[in-house]
Amino acid sequence: MISQEPTLTAEQLSSAEISELTARYTYGTWRFQKGWKPLHIVDADGCYFTDAAGKKYLDFSAQLMCVTLGHKNRAVVQAIREQAEKLPYIGPAYATDVRAELSQLLLEVLPKGLEKFFFTTSGTDANEAAFKIARMVTGKTKIISRYRSYHGSTSGSIAATGDMRRWAMEPAGKTPGVIFAPEVNCYKCPIRHTYPGCGIACVEYVEHMICNESDVAAVIVEPVVGTNGVLVPPPEYMPRLREICDQHAVVLIADEVMTGWGRTGKWFAMDHWNVKPDILTTAKGITSAAIPLGLCATTPKIASYFDTHYFSHGHTYEAHPLTLAPAIAAINETKRMSLVERSAELGSYLGSKLSEMKAKHPSIGNVRGLGLFWGVELVRNRETKAPFNTAADKVTGVPLMVDAIASRMMNNGVYLQAWVSHFVIAPPLIITREEIDFALRVFDEALNMADEAVEH
Repeated sequence: MISQEPTLTAEQLSSAEISELTARYTYGTWRFQKGWKPLHIVDADGCYFTDAAGKKYLDFSAQLMCVTLGHKNRAVVQAIREQAEKLPYIGPAYATDVRAELSQLLLEVLPKGLEKFFFTTSGTDANEAAFKIARMVTGKTKIISRYRSYHGSTSGSIAATGDMRRWAMEPAGKTPGVIFAPEVNCYKCPIRHTYPGCGIACVEYVEHMICNESDVAAVIVEPVVGTNGVLVPPPEYMPRLREICDQHAVVLIADEVMTGWGRTGKWFAMDHWNVKPDILTTAKGITSAAIPLGLCATTPKIASYFDTHYFSHGHTYEAHPLTLAPAIAAINETKRMSLVERSAELGSYLGSKLSEMKAKHPSIGNVRGLGLFWGVELVRNRETKAPFNTAADKVTGVPLMVDAIASRMMNNGVYLQAWVSHFVIAPPLIITREEIDFALRVFDEALNMADEAVEH
């Protein structure tokens, strides 16, 4: 008979044991598992999180660009507590107070014309719902995405992901049902054009694809590409994409999982161009990441199809009341603290400081962003724009320059999200100028390591 050691409580375990057990029994996402030693975190409050040794870290990327209100927002915590006591769960077939209240609030903050909602538990689930809805409504099958994109990890959404996280899931190197357009990247155009003389060729190519494919149901875009570099489109891009989709009866899906909830200085990034998508998906900041919640919002035109056709989608946790209550609190807190306006104001300050850093550091190739959402791209050669590392390096385990810089910053008390060859700066919207200045001083010092490796 095999004996088993008794289960120990967290209080009986050392911090090292908790880290070791985590690595032994659970998967670390998007990484090699060998050698993973996760840092043991015991608390988080405001713009900071704290490890088991008591060291505090300024969260300069709001974890995964999601803790919009900062950690442990009191109103959000209270909403979760009260809802857990009132009605922790009921199936999606029933009406609830929170479902009705949140729906009304969404009408106030979403781009006008999005009036029918399907609640999910994540951004990837929201995109899965969007794909199914678009295909049911149009009777078509193909989704156009872009190469520099991330739309989630489940089957449909990873198929629509343009970056290397899709590669491992491809059957024989081909993902059925999804085709990829060039990303909009005016710093390093994938089709070798130069803005503004290009005539926005990247969006015109999307129309070329639609015209040469048999059954395109939808185009999905991150209005500002997130993890893959904070790629901000020129002002003509989204209005022209809207025209193309209208001309060809193609559903336009805006993936605002990362760009929503004030992150870019507007409630939603599509508001910057006054463009209304047919479907908008979002998650992350909708509850300031305190509870997993996603949203798939559609126009009445899309919704009307299902008045006479079966809505063939659903799941157990759709419109889960415990997830909806903190969303109500998060929206009200965003309004109370004027965080959308604050994001725009502090974003201008952050952008100017990053531009100053670019002038100082030859390893910075490009700085771009909106609101409190910025990307800093590193290069080993400014003239050729050659990066220190590529996506292939990421999946084969080659040490990355950005990871080395991020590690040095952690040692000095600042967490910054690094990805392949760039950083994503997206702090909680409650961050102060003094905290921004501190984080940038740490970033400034850490960049010296990249400057030393620049080709001259």
